[in-house]
Amino acid sequence: MADGKVPKDCARCHSTAGFHDFLGVDGSEPNEVDGPVDQRNGIACVACHNLTLLEIEEVTFPSGMSVEVFTPDARCMVCHQGRESANSINQLLEDAGVDDDVLSDRLDYIDGHYVTAATRFGSESGGGYEYSGKEYEGFYFHDEDSSLCIDCHSLHTEKVEVPSCDSCHLKVKEPKNYRSVRKTKADWDGDGNVKEGIGREIAALKNRLFKAILLYAKSVAGSPMVYDRETFPYFFNDTDGNGKANDSEVNTDNRYQHWTPRLVRSVYNLQYVNMDPGAYVHNPFYAAQLLHDSLADLAGKVSVDMSGMERP
Repeated sequence: MADGKVPKDCARCHSTAGFHDFLGVDGSEPNEVDGPVDQRNGIACVACHNLTLLEIEEVTFPSGMSVEVFTPDARCMVCHQGRESANSINQLLEDAGVDDDVLSDRLDYIDGHYVTAATRFGSESGGGYEYSGKEYEGFYFHDEDSSLCIDCHSLHTEKVEVPSCDSCHLKVKEPKNYRSVRKTKADWDGDGNVKEGIGREIAALKNRLFKAILLYAKSVAGSPMVYDRETFPYFFNDTDGNGKANDSEVNTDNRYQHWTPRLVRSVYNLQYVNMDPGAYVHNPFYAAQLLHDSLADLAGKVSVDMSGMERP
């Protein structure tokens, strides 16, 4: 952010003026931001409390796919939808024009950027990278009492309110209990435990995919990788080979640049799920499908034990 200005690409969701510009509240053409905006007022109440937002009946995702929304969720979904989609990945791979396991300097990491609303709508949003020949979950309907964002989240802090859960999930007494909830008997992670919470199934799948990605990066792409969740672009060269992201490695100049199409796809899906900490609630089936299929894709080139794993 330079000179107190929010860049054009960020202004839509990180400033009141940018959000109003995107909505057309200021009289400008809607669905685009004209340029950098002043950040001095931050996100003010009027950002979301305005008549224009009340009239929105459709929200368009980065994929170009749109969904009808006749609820207050529209004001959340305009921003909490990410910035990339499977289309971004497909275009990148098409431009590179190389086989699945061939390195190309035309490939790079693409970041979905906080995809909560997109996760909830699953394949109807086109957010995750969906593998050819596979079927994917669409909108995930939780229940009639938890169908809106604000049915579970505080309107202004986004914090999940426990009372919204414990009327049905009797064991949920505090936030740490959320991950213990389960609605399927399928063993997604193949560990033989079908009583653990679905959040733990998702976490185990993410961990397996992450390990497979590191193995692929080292043995197929030919360059070890490390990950730092707090620092963009998150994936860096493991220059000392110790498997840990050290301070000297976590910087833009050392970003990972040894990409193949197969690695781009799997990393995108891993981060897609990572960037929605509540994916196991918003749409656990879609999240698990993306992780499972990415693992299966990598299993074609590196050793991945998928025995006992059931795809949703």
